[in-house]
Amino acid sequence: MISAWQGFVRPKKLDTDTKTATDSFSSFVAEPFECGFGITIGNALRRHLLSSIAGSAVVAVKFEGVHHEFSTIDGVVEDVSEIILNIKQLILRKECEEDRVITLKFSGKGNVTAASIDTSSEIEILNPDLHLASVTDGKVNLKVEMIVRTGRGYSPAEKNGDPNWDLAMIPIDAVYAPVRRVNFNVEKTRVEQSSEYDKLIMDVYTNGAVKPVDAVAQAAKNLKDHLQIFINFDEELEAPTKTVNDEKMKTAVNLRKSVEELELSVRSYNCLKNANIKTIYELVTKSDSEMLKTRNFGRKSLNEIKEILTEMGLSLGMDVDQYKEEFALIDQGNFS
Repeated sequence: MISAWQGFVRPKKLDTDTKTATDSFSSFVAEPFECGFGITIGNALRRHLLSSIAGSAVVAVKFEGVHHEFSTIDGVVEDVSEIILNIKQLILRKECEEDRVITLKFSGKGNVTAASIDTSSEIEILNPDLHLASVTDGKVNLKVEMIVRTGRGYSPAEKNGDPNWDLAMIPIDAVYAPVRRVNFNVEKTRVEQSSEYDKLIMDVYTNGAVKPVDAVAQAAKNLKDHLQIFINFDEELEAPTKTVNDEKMKTAVNLRKSVEELELSVRSYNCLKNANIKTIYELVTKSDSEMLKTRNFGRKSLNEIKEILTEMGLSLGMDVDQYKEEFALIDQGNFS
């Protein structure tokens, strides 16, 4: 059982496209995954991001002088239902768990925006330019109290009410989810000589209340916590006790290095580049005769490479299969 899960290739890096990243969008690339795991992980993260990341929304409103949502307000173009629809578009960031009240106050004619809402230091409105109403009568004093709550997913109006509230308080449905859209794609990627591994590319769009990188981190942590209960053994105690051969590990690490680290002459390096030999691993699997068949690769370059490889304890045509266990440990992140 232990060897089964320890032999898996696991993703070693998560890259973010910094050129396109904003507070509301990021593109992530994670690799490598075992074949099929890209879709498994991508789908699980996508579902969790869309449904289970906490956010804040208005769950109830109270209009001064208004008793139900189908009313109209003299001097205001929009009726109460339309204003409520606009209020639902508020993007809020709340730094506390408890419900909080924010208040819209507006006097005179003009365009009413979210900037007219009074908030506490615990609540930030991220779209202050949001249009809420249009007032055409200078004598109008518009006052709206709003209850802000933290939650996940979607909550209908009937679940948002409280019997202790004022009768004029109107519960409304709330969409807490800060993640608007998640797209993912799986491509093939290469590990050593095999290209049968997965690369996960995921685009995450949020409303800006939560940064995409933080949303992904929360989703991954929640998924990990939910799966922990299924593990019925101690990973530390049941890990293999055999010792690692330091010399073999050193050789395996060297084999993983780029040929650039050999510090070859320009001519020799360009010959390897033209032959698409990128790593020392790929180089040592070649024989002398195979290398001499490479375009513009002569005996002088061959001797140079063999001399440098010898200094590292390596040689052309060597058996690399003997380092499979060391490569597996490196893939697990136990060595670098």
